[in-house]
Amino acid sequence: MTHPISFKIDKAEYARKDNSKTIEPVLTGDFNPFEIGAVYLIRTVTMIDTGRVVAANDKWIVLEEAAWIADTGRFSDALASCVFHEVEPFPDGRVIIGAGSIIDALKISSTQRNQK
Repeated sequence: MTHPISFKIDKAEYARKDNSKTIEPVLTGDFNPFEIGAVYLIRTVTMIDTGRVVAANDKWIVLEEAAWIADTGRFSDALASCVFHEVEPFPDGRVIIGAGSIIDALKISSTQRNQK
C-alpha cells in the first residue's frame, strides 16, 4: 500500500518527512496558525493576553480589543467560560506581541475588557 506524500487539513499542508509513515506539518512559507478576526487567549513567557487578531506573521501578532489577564482563576474553567478573575484592558488601539514569546494560544469565544 502506498502512503500519500502530503495532504491538507483545514488549509494546513502536511508532508512526509522521509520515506517513513511519519507525517509532519509544513511550517514554512505562508504558514500562519492565527485566524485573522478571531479572538485568542495567548500565553507568553510572562503574561496572558486576550484580543482579536488583526494581523500576524512569523514575528508579530497584532491584537485589538486586547487585555492582560492578571488572574485567570482555575484555568480550564476560565477557558470554557471566558470569565477571568482579574482583567486589565489595554487602551483602545493595537497591541503587538512578539511571536517568539508565545508559549501557546487558543481561540476563545469573546474578548475580555472587564471582569465578570
